[in-house]
Amino acid sequence: MRVDNGIATLQGPPEITVLLRRSGQARRLSLRVSGLDRRVTLTMPRSAHLNEALEFLQEREIWLRGALTRLPKPCPVEIGGEILFRGETLRITESDGSRIRVRDAELLVPPDPTGTRTALRVATYLKAGARAALVPAATRYADALGKPFSAITLRDTRSRWGSCTSRGRLMFSWRLIMAPPEVLQYVAAHEVAHLKHMDHSRVFWSCVEQLMPDYQTYRDWLSNNGALLHNYSFTSRPHADNG
Repeated sequence: MRVDNGIATLQGPPEITVLLRRSGQARRLSLRVSGLDRRVTLTMPRSAHLNEALEFLQEREIWLRGALTRLPKPCPVEIGGEILFRGETLRITESDGSRIRVRDAELLVPPDPTGTRTALRVATYLKAGARAALVPAATRYADALGKPFSAITLRDTRSRWGSCTSRGRLMFSWRLIMAPPEVLQYVAAHEVAHLKHMDHSRVFWSCVEQLMPDYQTYRDWLSNNGALLHNYSFTSRPHADNG
């Protein structure tokens, strides 16, 4: 095992990188594997000795390798592959057109002789679609509450689907455009409700229900299927860390 600059590396094959994190809230050592990006984190109480933490990691190496093996492999976005778009699975197909478009169950993409631009083009298309859907959704919910937002930004976040600042700035993951439209609407309603209640109290959830009475169905969908949206790799080569 190598340890360098807050990272432990278990020898392979394959090698596994583990983020070593100290936390004032932690009461014991804990090992977590993210289902979103396969990141492995070993959390330690501030008083824990590093050697104790590394022994803990080695003792759980077999479990860790098994947990990583059970995770779905990243899915490269490429010609011949598939992509979720508004809850539907589309086949990524090369076309002779100059722009991306949807036709039946296909996402038609311009030719890419080098194989390096398809993923970027698809990501750009999804971002545009996300903005086109999220801006009117957030505007509609904000108008219903009488609480205008100041700005909307889109990011490729891993830990959250959206956020709202005290200054009324909303942020959303553009990967929401891959989910069924009602799921995207739920996240928009959720973040807009934070314009009125900056917490997750009972009154906050009542506000979400006011905006979207059947929100729980789509909240559950995101809890059960959200990792699928993060499983797509929009780089020219699939992410290869940790197996």
